[in-house]
Amino acid sequence: MDKLVYIVRHGETEYNRLGIVQGQGVDTSLNERGLQQANAFFEHYRHEPFDLLLTSSLRRTHETMHSFIKQGLPWEQYPEINEISWGTHEGRHSTPEMRAEYRHTVEQWNQGNFLARLGDGENAEELSSRLSRFVGRLKQRTEKHILVCSHGRAMRCLACLMLDVPIQQMDKYKHHNTGLYLFRFQKGRFLLERENDIRHLEAAGLEMGS
Repeated sequence: MDKLVYIVRHGETEYNRLGIVQGQGVDTSLNERGLQQANAFFEHYRHEPFDLLLTSSLRRTHETMHSFIKQGLPWEQYPEINEISWGTHEGRHSTPEMRAEYRHTVEQWNQGNFLARLGDGENAEELSSRLSRFVGRLKQRTEKHILVCSHGRAMRCLACLMLDVPIQQMDKYKHHNTGLYLFRFQKGRFLLERENDIRHLEAAGLEMGS
């Protein structure tokens, strides 16, 4: 039997809404819309036969998956899928100067310079290294329906690693809060079946978030 891995981004936080950089150093909670998104996701997928939940160690993923945890779904936390560290930018309102520095860093990654970093944060090589360990864990798990909750930049890199494409392509993978990716693990490789699936938000009539 093939293994299915459902990877969802956390729900919206107030920092998301206000344009404040989070990364992994700021452990924020979901705002009201984020809680609504999380509930919409749960209502849409509550009957899927999940047998394992994996989240990052950050609160916003735990709160997004709260209803599944409350149901008793076996749950493990992995810091390997925490959001990238944006260093001294974390916890600060994004300014034009910060956005320019961010764009420059991402452009460097897109050109293959994975050692570029934003301030004293992580570079793409460091992010890829820890996420690669997580992909190895996923391949080894015996469960057949695995639900994973992670973060925006981490998920972009994770998608590349799972699909075995260069990580400079990670910006092609874009997702809303609680956007879902569905991967099928078949004959030793992952296949992407759904990308940024937000039908649960559409069904609940929720406005799209970032």
